[in-house]
Amino acid sequence: MNIWKRIFPTLLVIFTTLASINSNAQGVNNQTDIMRSNGKIYVVMAVVLIILFGLFAYLVSVDRKISKIEKEKE
Repeated sequence: MNIWKRIFPTLLVIFTTLASINSNAQGVNNQTDIMRSNGKIYVVMAVVLIILFGLFAYLVSVDRKISKIEKEKE
């Protein structure tokens, strides 16, 4: 019984991921085509990448600060 508590969430995530991939593969979104033809999709991707890079840099800085505090505590 305990093994189902570990397996069920994993299977649920896999199933929902596969279901979303299947639903997205059925058709092409017109908004994506419009943005790609106007060149705006590159602006959107640049903004997303900048946000992700900022989050990554923030996580690295927080990790360094925590490591420094842990070393001082020892």
